[in-house]
Amino acid sequence: MFKNIKNDFSASIVVFFVALPLCLGIALASGAPLFSGLISGIIGGIVVGALSGSKIGVSGPAAGLAAIVFASITALGGYQNFMAAVVIAGALQIILGLVRAGIIGLYFPSAVIKGMLTGIGLIIILKQIPHFFGYDAAPEGDFAFFQVDGENTFSEILKTTNALSLGATLIAMISLVVLLFWDKIKAKLPGFVQWIQAPFLAVVFGVFYVGFTQGTPLNIDATNMVNVPVSNSLESFFGQFMLPNFDAFLRVDVWVTAFTIALVASLETLLCVEATDRLDPDKNVTPTNRELWAQGVGNMISGFIGGLPVTQVIVRSSANIQSGGKTKLSAIIHGFFLLISVLLIPQLLNQIPLSVLASILLVVGYKLARPALFKTMYHLGWKQFVPFITTVMGILFTDLLTGIGIGLAVGIVVILVKSYQNSHFLHIEDNSNGVSKIRMALAEEVTFINKGAILKELNNLNENTQLELDVRKTRYLDHDIIEILNDFVIKARLKNIEIKLISEKGFVVNADNYTEFFYSKSYQNK
Repeated sequence: MFKNIKNDFSASIVVFFVALPLCLGIALASGAPLFSGLISGIIGGIVVGALSGSKIGVSGPAAGLAAIVFASITALGGYQNFMAAVVIAGALQIILGLVRAGIIGLYFPSAVIKGMLTGIGLIIILKQIPHFFGYDAAPEGDFAFFQVDGENTFSEILKTTNALSLGATLIAMISLVVLLFWDKIKAKLPGFVQWIQAPFLAVVFGVFYVGFTQGTPLNIDATNMVNVPVSNSLESFFGQFMLPNFDAFLRVDVWVTAFTIALVASLETLLCVEATDRLDPDKNVTPTNRELWAQGVGNMISGFIGGLPVTQVIVRSSANIQSGGKTKLSAIIHGFFLLISVLLIPQLLNQIPLSVLASILLVVGYKLARPALFKTMYHLGWKQFVPFITTVMGILFTDLLTGIGIGLAVGIVVILVKSYQNSHFLHIEDNSNGVSKIRMALAEEVTFINKGAILKELNNLNENTQLELDVRKTRYLDHDIIEILNDFVIKARLKNIEIKLISEKGFVVNADNYTEFFYSKSYQNK
């Protein structure tokens, strides 16, 4: 794990700067104490990072759960009651991992996963534009189309033009230049400089800028900077941790909320695992069942000490990958960075402009949603492009999980359409004596979905036709198909259609009933 310490340490710095405002922003969007977001970020990095089998995935509070958390805190009558639901949800996730439920993530089409990554990239870009220009009405981590401040993604951008911060915009542009060109510049500098990552340098510039421009027209308002809770002593720091209400463990509504959190958090984690494995240049494969119980342990601990629910999260994971992270060490180190910095230097963290962090996230978003990917998916054909673009648009105009659900539904419809079309192959041969000879070769698997297509072909057969039904490649034939074949035998007599069944055993001529053949051991053992 320590072979790639240089890459992992550099990547952990980037992930730390990305995670810090997201932890705080998601807590704010969830209606929870700000410190709860930091707790879940620390647990996600250190605990889940250590237990997980993912080399490049990063865990922490998830924007996709913000709406559920916000509603649950109110419905359950307080945050400590909600914490009990988080603990139970963690235990349920451990059970899901033990019963091997992690396989669920493998059943999402590739086009939907690519659409998820692209949609998240576009959402990051659109949501960071206001922060880039110093308009921070919506908290970081509010990734839903309809925001907690009553605006939506696009109205928020339009309002930015009326509330531009010159200082925030200036340092954001400087940071963007650093992010785009630093790698080329440092290649010509001494070796020790190679350890300095562009995001870290951009943040340093941002902190110095805040210090030098105080009291000038180019200063940055405190509302446009990171807002970490400040503790004056160890006692006040640890006083921000809290225990759940243990009486709430016996409440039915708490258990219902726990089941909801467990299912949604597990699904979001599995989707993120699938996506990050695709982004990983080393093509590591994450053990999904181990990931579920690692997340479960993390959620139990987070719930016990006052944190939000934890999932593996795509924004921080993709930032880790793009920054060169190679092993789980980067996720663990970022967790320690969160803990140490919040404990020792919260005042310094509060000098970081959000516009600088927005420039970092804009680069992350662009790498996830490269324009070339749209062209590639289009050229792959409509079967790939339609689920892909539907997922992208669904995420843009709803939220992450709803958008993925819409994309998955469209993907299933595409599969059904293609299954309907590919149920059989038809070859027509006209003989000189006026008798048409038609061979219908059935697919390897024929289900009730194919019933309509096959029935249409059979009903369109003309009188005095010879039909050869080829089932030599068919391994599964649904009972619905056998029934329509049996019914067609009666229609065939009326239209003088001769039927031959081609199987591995040869010809079965003028079969009166196919049921006996298709349910025979000789056919079933194929």
